Amino acid sequence: MTARTLLEITGADRETFLQGLVTNDVRRIKDGPVYTALLTPQGKYIADFFMIDLGEAIGIDVDQALAPSLAQRLTMYKLRADVAIEETAMHLHRGLGDIPEGGWADPRHPGLGWRAWRTEPAAADGTDWAALYVRHLVPQSRIELHSDTFILEAGFERLHGVDFRKGCYVGQEVTARMKHKTELRKGLARVTVDGAAEPGAEIVADGKVAGVLHTRAGTEAIAYLRFDRAQGDMRAGEAAVRRAD
Repeated sequence: MTARTLLEITGADRETFLQGLVTNDVRRIKDGPVYTALLTPQGKYIADFFMIDLGEAIGIDVDQALAPSLAQRLTMYKLRADVAIEETAMHLHRGLGDIPEGGWADPRHPGLGWRAWRTEPAAADGTDWAALYVRHLVPQSRIELHSDTFILEAGFERLHGVDFRKGCYVGQEVTARMKHKTELRKGLARVTVDGAAEPGAEIVADGKVAGVLHTRAGTEAIAYLRFDRAQGDMRAGEAAVRRAD
């Protein structure tokens, strides 16, 4: 499981500050955690994270490897806003089944269980999170999500990670245009894999590159595909590949 960091955003302007930057509606955190992303002005991915209402602060639950650069980027946007950004020493706990006190359901998909931030480190619970990500087609930062990713190709609308009615944010124009004016020609899809093929392998159809294999769990995987080429039987190395959805 990828290590996570909890950043804390404090200050009187914390809500309006984030509202003008991220893809989802910050005001919704009063009803529960909100999944969102920060994009470049060109609409490409910088980081995805959860926003949590901490009362006098907003928590940012983010991939540990992305936390320093995200904090730096947010600080760059801060200007004169009454906002402070600090890293906490809290630890993420996760699990399936009943949500414990202080926990909350993962807003991306019901099958991803619950999350909670606590002062003590979490013990491994044996959950195969990679298999759940593949089963529910949930991309992960630094694997399926990278600096060339457009979030609609990564399924952020299906995962409740973007709000098309909230107003302006960084990268909003490109994201809205992809939503309303074009049909997605590329994107993530679940595939079946029969044979040996490692993540990163090119997927080929009729002698043309049709995509790339990413997270794999048994005979299923997440792939980034060119939909016009990803038809019928495909191959990744020695493995046979077919779309599963």
